[in-house]
Amino acid sequence: MRPRPADDRRTTHRQKERRTAVNVSPLFGRVVGIIVSGAFVAGASGDWPNFRGPNHDGISREPDLKFEWKSPLPLVWEREVGSAFSSFACVGDRVYTCGTQDKQQVLFCLNADTGAVLWQKPFEPELVERQGGDGTRSTPTISDGRVYILGGHGSLVCFDAAGGEEVWRRQFNSKPTWFYSGSVLVEGDLAIVSAGGSDGSLAAFDRKSGREVWKCGSDPVGYATPYPFTFNGRRYVAAFLGKCALIAEAATGREVWRMPWQTDWDVNASSPLFHDGYLFFSSGYRHGCILLKLKADGDKLASETVWQSTVLRNKFQSCVLHEGHLYTSDETGLKCVEFLTGKEKWNHRRMKHGTVVLADGHLFVLSENGELLIAPATPAEFKPKTRAEILSGRCWTVPVLHRGRLYARNLKRLVCFALRG
Repeated sequence: MRPRPADDRRTTHRQKERRTAVNVSPLFGRVVGIIVSGAFVAGASGDWPNFRGPNHDGISREPDLKFEWKSPLPLVWEREVGSAFSSFACVGDRVYTCGTQDKQQVLFCLNADTGAVLWQKPFEPELVERQGGDGTRSTPTISDGRVYILGGHGSLVCFDAAGGEEVWRRQFNSKPTWFYSGSVLVEGDLAIVSAGGSDGSLAAFDRKSGREVWKCGSDPVGYATPYPFTFNGRRYVAAFLGKCALIAEAATGREVWRMPWQTDWDVNASSPLFHDGYLFFSSGYRHGCILLKLKADGDKLASETVWQSTVLRNKFQSCVLHEGHLYTSDETGLKCVEFLTGKEKWNHRRMKHGTVVLADGHLFVLSENGELLIAPATPAEFKPKTRAEILSGRCWTVPVLHRGRLYARNLKRLVCFALRG
């Protein structure tokens, strides 16, 4: 079943924003209706405290989700917060994201059940960028009662998660063309960011006090979030930078590996991915991707190329890995590619620039036009069980699944849907 783009009928903005049109597989026909409210059913699933989730892989452990909907998805709440690309950090009954208010980038703490604002804190002047969109690019990170956010202009700020009081702040001055975009990585007692230049390709701070602990490199900053992984019993952090990729020891910041990787406009934004000794990188602008096999090399690391091609070209989207296959919506289409070989299994070319999260063997794909597609994650085919228009406008932010709900957004508007029957 070839996915279609979201409905582009010229209804008014408010009519389109208020409607959720659901298209189940052809066996059940197409159902179009008005958004209805849905009751939340509590669950015992884990939190989603940072960009791409607790394991940094875009995979949710949410149980008991309903994948096939014959009626409109139940809307729990919706809220305007102003422009940003921030995704969601969800901990307990609170949801954190960013927006723009009164010409300031603002961190929001919302009630997960109602969408009500519990607190909001401006932390940087507004970010205006008319080519892609305005507002904060990074996603809040929650750890041990603190919230960490990196603003587009380079302010790294720590807030108290309960009440929003500012705890500490640092400033970086090497912002790239499209502004700081990577989120904060909390690794043990450290808050790690990709700062760039004299501030450090990677820079680590005591997450409680903001004291600088280490810096690694002085390369131009990229747009990706620092990525942690364990290899041969040691913790490392991979940085996908403007002109290269590097790996540092998590505890010390000592550089142990680097690879030149030059992409047009220095746009290396997709999250790296590590699995079973293999490390994967992908970039857009026709550059492509590479799978590397890591090995020890004295007190450093070495790598050998397993395969390299243009089969995946992730401009800003990141892949999910499930049962030996990569799934993503890159700059050319929605794809499935075999991890160890780079062999393409399927490609739906009209579904480019979407975002993907995985739960219980199912892909949740949000198109850049706001259509949600839910389909089994299989290399055999992409056959959605549900298709639903949940937003309009530009939707480049990856959705989040938490406590039986789906949180999604376009540039200015947040929506929350119940996904348990």
